[in-house]
Order: sequence, then structure tokens, then C-alpha cells
Amino acid sequence: MRRLLIICRTLLWSWLLACSAAMAQPASESIVLGPGGGKLPLDGRSLYWVDSARMKTPQDLEVQSAETPWALRTKGLQHPLDGQALWVRFDAEVRDTESWYLAIGSSGIDRAQLFYRQEDGSWRTQEAGDSVPVSQWPVPGRVPTFELSRPTAKPVTYWLRVEHERVNFGAELALYSQGELVAVREREQFLLGGYFGVAVLLALVALANAVTYRDRNFSAYAAYLIVFTLGQAAYLGLGAQHLWDQSLQWNALSTFLLPGLSAVAALWFVQVVTEPARFSRLLNLAVGALIAALLVAVVLDTWFPSRGILLTRLGLTTAALALVVVLIGLVWLKGDDPDIRIIALGFVPVLVMALFPIARGLGLTPNSVLTRYGLAIGAAIEMPILFYALSRRGTRRREAHLRASALPHTDALTGLADRRSLLQRMEATLRRARGQKQSCALLVVRLANYEAIASEYGRETLDRALVVAASHMRRCATDIDLAARVDERDFALLIEGPTTPDQANARAQLLVASGLRQASALPPDLTLRLQVVVAMLPGQQPDAASALQWVLAAAALVKPDSRKQIRML
Repeated sequence: MRRLLIICRTLLWSWLLACSAAMAQPASESIVLGPGGGKLPLDGRSLYWVDSARMKTPQDLEVQSAETPWALRTKGLQHPLDGQALWVRFDAEVRDTESWYLAIGSSGIDRAQLFYRQEDGSWRTQEAGDSVPVSQWPVPGRVPTFELSRPTAKPVTYWLRVEHERVNFGAELALYSQGELVAVREREQFLLGGYFGVAVLLALVALANAVTYRDRNFSAYAAYLIVFTLGQAAYLGLGAQHLWDQSLQWNALSTFLLPGLSAVAALWFVQVVTEPARFSRLLNLAVGALIAALLVAVVLDTWFPSRGILLTRLGLTTAALALVVVLIGLVWLKGDDPDIRIIALGFVPVLVMALFPIARGLGLTPNSVLTRYGLAIGAAIEMPILFYALSRRGTRRREAHLRASALPHTDALTGLADRRSLLQRMEATLRRARGQKQSCALLVVRLANYEAIASEYGRETLDRALVVAASHMRRCATDIDLAARVDERDFALLIEGPTTPDQANARAQLLVASGLRQASALPPDLTLRLQVVVAMLPGQQPDAASALQWVLAAAALVKPDSRKQIRML
């Protein structure tokens, strides 16, 4: 009995030791990469260990694997690696004629190396990241990518070593077949190419508007777009891939410097557009102080890189986002600019999407699609909205200047061409019509209830009615036609040939119907009674002045209360 107890106790201890060993040394199954291709994440299929001294080599880990406290790598795991190195181990067997690759799902990695033994027992080493130019990577691209071993008769053990300072490493590790990797990269190139193409185009147009019109808003917008686009190129890895491949030092700096300057430029642009000094002098000073503090933090983070300074910079960026929200709220509630609300709406996508990369930098969330591309998605929505709003704003502010410069050849009230401009254009049109033996048309439009509006509503409403009538004339004119005001109550529409009587009559009907529609600028019970006289030219009149006078005389004969609104000459 005693011997039986001793045997049972021995077996129990052996079982407990085996269980503890199994718990201390988690197993990772060998990954079989067969035909069919696709993507296979390494979450739950690989082991990791952090080398605090950065002294281990793959040979050391191969020999000491049993003593190394490996742990199973799960999804969303983050590693603070300041001064340390992350090792990831997995076994894979390629049973496919197609090549397979390991990709790290993030750009800006300081250093990444992949080791494995080849069939002859020698080590193969591949290196990527900011430590070597992208052109010298095993598989050049935006993110570090490594080629796995060719098909072998047994599984191969792979050892991935990662160094990454200041920001927690939490990028996805995944295996891709060659076809899947090519497809993913083609989609990325298409989407990112479109995004950066639009950004560069808008930046150039904004810069041209700033120089041509001396518009401060467009100057700030152009500066913001240029800096922001460069920041996104650095953050997404396109700068290192295409713009500054051989400049390793600048590549390492740009990953943090350019996105930081983007935040400074964005806050300055918001200050220029919203003009916080209109609401509060202290608020304007606070915006300026935050811009200066953020700029100092970016410079310090560039020249004295540390996790503490980076966290300070990200905290200031978060404060800048909060301040932008305050400015947008103020202009939304108190702003008198009709376009400022469109500008405020344009900022919303970037404000929301900027939270994801900031949270990633603070270590609050793992690497994901939104942390990598969220800001670009928000900017793609923001850019055309802001450009449209700034264009409207600039046009409205330049409207007085444009109207003043056009006064020598336009009507001061309606902005239509004046009588002299119409006659000059008619002379040229009649010469072409006679030479080509084609017909054109002249429509004289008279505001029949001119006196009634003046006596009942006054001069101001009468002027409004004339402006509304001019807007109807513009809408009925095509790009080659000319609308003009030729008298106090008379307008003219020159329709260039070739034109038929039916086409001219249809245009006249459209004008009459337009006048009968209610206009928001006029009193609710007031509509415009437009009478139209249509003449097909060239006729018997020797010149444009005679032709115009002929049609005006015919329009003067039509009684204001006539039921027939259109008369064909």
C-alpha cells in the first residue's frame, strides 16, 4: 500500500510539472499555406517575447527556446518597446507553387527583421523599416514585407524581430499569398493615388487663387493643404517609398515632424477662416498661444525625441481639436457669414477621424484601419467642402469689385450687358448670319406691370423686380446668347443662329412662364408680367441699331393689359 501511495504521488507530481510546463510554454500550431491564396492573420497562431536588452540573436533563441517565456500573441496586443525588441515566432509550411509573404500592417516601423533557416542550414536575414531605404527592402512598398521560404518538406520556424520607439507597437501581422498581396497593393495605389491627386490639385488651385486675388483665406488653405498632404504622405509611408527613399534620417524625422506641423497648420487655418477676434480677444490670444505651444512641442519632439514629449504633443493636439470645436460652435451660432456654416461642416469629418490616430499614439487603441486611414478619409470628405465654401466666400467678397470693373459695359442695377454692348454684338452676329445665310433672333422683353409695381410698392420693390427679371433673362440665355437691358423697363435677348421661329417662340414662352413664378425677393402677391416681341434676323433693317429700334417700337405698341403676351414680327 505504501509503495502504491508513493507511485501515485510521483505520477501526480509529474502531471503537475507537465501542466505547468505546458502553461509556461504555449504551443503554436504549424501553419499550412496551401493553394488557393488569400490572407492569414498571425493572431493566435504565433508566440511573442520581449527582449529587454536587445541582445538576443535568432541562434540564441533557437537554442534557448525552451527556457524563453514565450506567450501567445492575440489580436489587439500592444507592446511598449522603448529600448527593447519584440520577437515573434511562428512555424509555417508552404505547400503552394505561389510565393507567400509576411507583412506588418503599419508604416513608420523603426526596424524589422525576419530570420529563418534555409534548407542547407544557413540563416536567411531580411530587413525593412526606417533602418534601410525602401528600395533595399526585400519587397519594396509602403509597409515592411518579407518573403517566406520556398516549399519544403517540413515546417520552417520564422523569427521576426521588431524595434519601435515612442509609440506602442500593435500592428497586425499577416501572411499573404502573392496574388492577394498584389491585389491589396493595387487597391491601395488606386485609392491613395486618387486621394493625393485631388489634394495636390486643390492645393495648386487654392495657391493660384491666393496669388491672383490676394485672398488670405486661400493662402491659409493652400498652406494647410500642402503641409497636411505631406504629413499624410509621411504617416502612410508614401514619402519614404516615393519622395525621400534614400534620406534615412529625414524619413525617421518626417514620420513625426510633418504630421505635427499638419496640426499647427490646421489650427492656423481655422483661426484665419473663423476670425475668433470678432467674438473675443482672449479667445484669439488663446488660439495663438496654443499654435505657438504646439509648434514648440513639435520642434522639441523632432530634436529631442522621447515618449514624454510625444505624449505632450499629442495632448496639445487634443486641446487644439477641442478649441476648433469651440470656434466652429461660435461661428455656427453667432457668425453672420452665410458660407461659414458650410466651412464649419467641412471640418467635422477631420475632427472626428483625427481622434483615432491620436488615441493610437496615446496607446489607447490598437492599430486598425481607422487609425491608419481615418484621417485621410476625413480629409477626402473635407477638402472639396472647404474649397467650395471658400470659393463662394471669395466670390461674394469680390463681387463689388467685379461689378465695378464691369460697369463700363454692363447695366449698374441688373449686371446685364448694356445697350452699347448689345449693339456691338448684334453687328457681328448680323454679319455672320448674312454671310452664312442663317437666321438669328432678337427677343425684346418688356415688364408690362412696371407702373403698377412702382405706384403700389415703391421704387425699392421696383428695382428688385427688375433684378428678378434680369435673372430670368440669364437663365433663358445659353452660353452663346447675350442678355441685355436696353431701356428702363425693356430687356433684350440676342439668340445666335442658326435659329428657327419655333425655337425663338419656345424661348419666349419660357420667359413669360418664368415671370409668373413667385420670387422670394418680391412680395408674396407680386409676379412679373413679361411681354415678349420676337423678331427673326437679319431682316430689311440695314444695321443693328435700326433692327433694335424696330423691335422696341413694336413692343411699345403692345398694351400692358393685353392678353397676348408674345408677338412674332
